[in-house]
Amino acid sequence: MNQTSLFGLCRKGQDYMAVWPMRKELGSLFPENRYITATRFGMRVMPAVAVLSVLTQMVFNNHIGLPLAMVVALFALSMPLQGLYWLGQRSETRLPPSLAGWYRELHEKVVSEGGAVQPLKTQPRYRELAHVLNRAFNQLDSAALKRWF
Repeated sequence: MNQTSLFGLCRKGQDYMAVWPMRKELGSLFPENRYITATRFGMRVMPAVAVLSVLTQMVFNNHIGLPLAMVVALFALSMPLQGLYWLGQRSETRLPPSLAGWYRELHEKVVSEGGAVQPLKTQPRYRELAHVLNRAFNQLDSAALKRWF
């Protein structure tokens, strides 16, 4: 894997989060559903936690506790970034052989049903699997999907 900056990986994590299909069928097979749910929750809640931790110390005029509150605030703000970083790393990870075969089967099925997908990759990554899964859930009927889920 080539070196990518922290913010580049977080950006890839956001893209991966947008593409990954949040389906209950995938919840038991992949940890992505849990990471995406936790990251979205953190993006909504943790800025408020950070502000409240600092403001609470300021309101009660506790200047001694302010440095600790700032550390808590920085930690709270870093939690969504940790989720985005993990998702970015995951999107760039190559699929193990068993999942690569599954990716190829799904890709062939979507193409045979007339779906437009990216060309088949010889060494697919999780982001390609996310694209194919997303396309499969959008284009294939439940009878065709029953074979895999």
